[in-house]
Amino acid sequence: QVQLVESGGGLVQPGGSLRLSCVASGTIFSIDSMKWYRQAPGKERELVATITSGGSTNYADSAKGRFTISRDNAKNTMYLQMNSLKPEDTAVYYCNIRYKRRAGILYYDSWGQGTQVTVSS
Repeated sequence: QVQLVESGGGLVQPGGSLRLSCVASGTIFSIDSMKWYRQAPGKERELVATITSGGSTNYADSAKGRFTISRDNAKNTMYLQMNSLKPEDTAVYYCNIRYKRRAGILYYDSWGQGTQVTVSS
């Protein structure tokens, strides 16, 4: 089994910054893509940012220019630096990884439990 633990959420004023972390532990041979999603009250879960095993990144339009996704492969850890936060960024943020448990072709998905980000004055 693989566990993902997110941290770094909290209450921040508009214009402020937060850095989210997601640490993966367990039976992991390799991690392919790592992603951050978020879900605001009454809304569907949406993809915020993706980083591949090679370091390529992709962002939702709402995150471009303000958020930066990164990863530390040696630590099986992913980060999301969020700057210039807006009230509409308020949501529960979830990390997701696509990984292998052993050498081969099988990939698995795992989700974290989520961390609350609230942007309010």
